[in-house]
Amino acid sequence: MAVTTATTRRLGLATVALVSLGASAAYYATMTAMRSPGVRLRGLNWLVLSLVAALTTLLLTVLWRRVNAAVAQLTEQLERMARQRQIGLVMTDGGRELEQITRPLNRLLTVVREEIDHLRAENRELQIRSQVADAEKRHTEAIIFSISDAVIVTNRFDELILANNAAERLLGFKLAHSLRRNIDHIVHDGTLVRLIRETRSGGRNLTRKVVEHTIDHRGQPRTFNVTLSCVMTSRGDVSGVVAVLHDVTRDKEIAQMKTDFVSSVSHELRTPLASIKAYVEMLVDGEATDERTRREFYEIIAGEADRLHRLIDNILNISRIESGVVRVVREPLSLSEVARQVLDVVVPQARARGITLADRLEPIYHHVEADRDMIYQAVMNLVSNAIKYTPEGGTVTVSASVDEGRGMAVCEVSDTGVGISSEDLPHVFDKFYRVQGHSRMAKGTGLGLTLVKHIIETVHDGKLSVTSEMGKGSTFRFELPIVN
Repeated sequence: MAVTTATTRRLGLATVALVSLGASAAYYATMTAMRSPGVRLRGLNWLVLSLVAALTTLLLTVLWRRVNAAVAQLTEQLERMARQRQIGLVMTDGGRELEQITRPLNRLLTVVREEIDHLRAENRELQIRSQVADAEKRHTEAIIFSISDAVIVTNRFDELILANNAAERLLGFKLAHSLRRNIDHIVHDGTLVRLIRETRSGGRNLTRKVVEHTIDHRGQPRTFNVTLSCVMTSRGDVSGVVAVLHDVTRDKEIAQMKTDFVSSVSHELRTPLASIKAYVEMLVDGEATDERTRREFYEIIAGEADRLHRLIDNILNISRIESGVVRVVREPLSLSEVARQVLDVVVPQARARGITLADRLEPIYHHVEADRDMIYQAVMNLVSNAIKYTPEGGTVTVSASVDEGRGMAVCEVSDTGVGISSEDLPHVFDKFYRVQGHSRMAKGTGLGLTLVKHIIETVHDGKLSVTSEMGKGSTFRFELPIVN
């Protein structure tokens, strides 16, 4: 509209000029006509009109070309901006008339360019933030998937958004099939679901809590410390919950074992100490009036002191093995040779109780690589127990052989004693466990078989087992891998 107005104005001015020129020419022609013939007047009139028409056409052509060139220049600049996707200012040679278009157009283009630059800056910032967020997400996922504790993450709608492999195994779901699903349909432990919802509902008033919870896993109860934490937005709103389930079943078992161990040790120490104290007090009070009685008291005190010594030695040996600080000197040795040494030592003990010792010690040309002193102690404990719990007239048999098919050296200690009940059999290797009825036959610490189990299985990677029948006796068997 502005171009048309300017052009019209210029055309109007040109027309006025041409009309003025034509009027002047007409005036001149009229004055001439008053002095000249008619033919000359008509020729002059045509000349003037032709001159006016030619000038008008020339002027219009020049103006049109100028305006058209300016518009084409403006159009070309705008198209170039569109192709290059860049905003700049437009420049034309259209004179002051086209400045009425280019000036507001350039102001508009400047505003558009500033807005585009601002949007580009915001877009770059958003891209950087997105890349940082993606990197942090990958880093967080790598950490979560690398830890052994079960981890599940929910959003503010209680939908699962992340879980590691430990959580999949524990709670029985697959993350790929459970994303964005409500935990009601995934976690089949109502208490855990309730804890997650309570944590989310608590919001900023309950950002973290730890709860002990038992979960039935494959038919076995497992105890977990469940740590629940709220995920907060920058505005302080709750966007989700992170639940970490740390299995403390073994820790609680160890704690209970320590408690039982201290209780058992205290009890085992108290009994011989009480006996020693009682007999010492009787000696001090002069209750042993003759030499035979005093000798009997001294023997009881010595026996209880030996019992304390064995108890402490066994406790220390077991503790060293369990803590891994025991010194193990491995060497090739024959189980038959070790068993023969033990039998030679216990012959007097067996004869005193009227027990027959039998051996089936095959010549073993295959050796085991083991600590000689430890294996000797293991065989000694088994043979001594067999002698203790076999009544007079019974038999204790020690055998050694090789199972070449399995590559194992085998040692067995059998007796014809009272036997072990099926209820007691699974517990005979437990610390301080005493079979009911056996304590009346012989005194012991309840640690001898525990020590044997640690020596054979923990130190030497062997296998220890027992079979028994009430009234017929027991057989203890251990196996160790042979070496070439």
